[in-house]
Amino acid sequence: MSRRNAEAWLLALVGVAATIAYVSVYAARFHEISRDSIVTGLIFAVLFLVIHLTERRYLPQADPYLVPLAALLSSIGLTEIYRIAPALALKQGEWLAIGVALFVATVLVVRDDRRLETYRYLIGAVGLVLLALTFVVGTNVNGARLWIRVAGFSIQPSEFAKLAVVVFLAGYLNQNKEMLSVPTSRLLGLHVPPLKYFGPLLVMWVLSLLMLVVMKDFGMSLLFLTTFIAMTYMATARIAYVVTGAALFVVGAGGAQMVSHVHERFAIWLDPWKTASGSGYQLLQSLFAMADGGVIGAGFGRGYLLYANHAPTVPDLQTDFIFSAVANELGLAGAIGLIVLYLLFAWRGFHIALHASDGFSKLLAAGLSTVFGLQSFIIIGGVTRLIPLTGITLPFVSYGGSSLTANLVLVALLLMVSHRSMVVEAGSVTERLRLAELV
Repeated sequence: MSRRNAEAWLLALVGVAATIAYVSVYAARFHEISRDSIVTGLIFAVLFLVIHLTERRYLPQADPYLVPLAALLSSIGLTEIYRIAPALALKQGEWLAIGVALFVATVLVVRDDRRLETYRYLIGAVGLVLLALTFVVGTNVNGARLWIRVAGFSIQPSEFAKLAVVVFLAGYLNQNKEMLSVPTSRLLGLHVPPLKYFGPLLVMWVLSLLMLVVMKDFGMSLLFLTTFIAMTYMATARIAYVVTGAALFVVGAGGAQMVSHVHERFAIWLDPWKTASGSGYQLLQSLFAMADGGVIGAGFGRGYLLYANHAPTVPDLQTDFIFSAVANELGLAGAIGLIVLYLLFAWRGFHIALHASDGFSKLLAAGLSTVFGLQSFIIIGGVTRLIPLTGITLPFVSYGGSSLTANLVLVALLLMVSHRSMVVEAGSVTERLRLAELV
């Protein structure tokens, strides 16, 4: 079976599962099965069919598992959002359509991921501009400056900035990895490369601290810095960068404790019961919701997620705490299954990176997989109280147009790397066979 045919069969299974889940929620809410609920599932399938057909035409050798995984995660998210707030599910569906259009546009415009390396500084500058706009004109939501409101829409620029930063780091590290691997100077007793090569990495550290102190965005700050440290290590294989980066972040985070919003997040993490009727209420309700799900849960549409007045039992349930909703309705088994889906997605991303044919593509695929996996870990870790709570979204599942569309662009970039590596590998095999025949 060809890669695209395998993907088509997997997408068909996801489409059936998504339709069943949506019908289940509708039946639980209205005690009947409506034609509209089935049509909604079909529309979801059509959107991912557009992605599939785009791959068939332009990326026929791309990885066959990423898109079905993204589709399955999106279907879980849309189902739970509809369960919590049907009006928001409609908006999420509209954002999904926009994301599919961006996916197609990315494939048509970029075509070859190596073209991005030529514009790495420009793309990096665009990422910095997006974050600067958030600094200047951003709107505070729940104590953090994350959003820009334009014409009635709310956009989270950091979701797109993270992609720009990964592209810049992939190009910069690929060009300078030799110099970064051989320190020639000393700074505070540490061996470091020349400042002109090390400078951009210091800028990344300062940027992550600015996000922590100025924007009060602990989640994205942690995501940016850990991604930058991971990519630097992958390019240079020097553990010193990991240790130094972690130490610098701890110092910066310690200083950021003076910021009330960050300090409150740590206090809730350490003892939510102390403020159970105030700032700790949200996290405690989340823990109760997950515990209520038991081992297998009650099923989509049947968990205890809404009060009698249809208000969510957990504040921000459709965004920051949607993992709690999944754990409540699908139980421990469903929660573990969701985590496995994220692990599979990250594994396929790193598999693509390992088989990429050039240094830039390897770092790009590895960086995109890292940022996706870390974002999933950070939000799930916060909701389960493994780490302090953050305000970032769960990829493909949480309500939010910026996150959904940015992650579909991420998938498009990974597929381009995968397609080209397979084409190059097939070409090299053909060449070896030709030479063998000549011998």
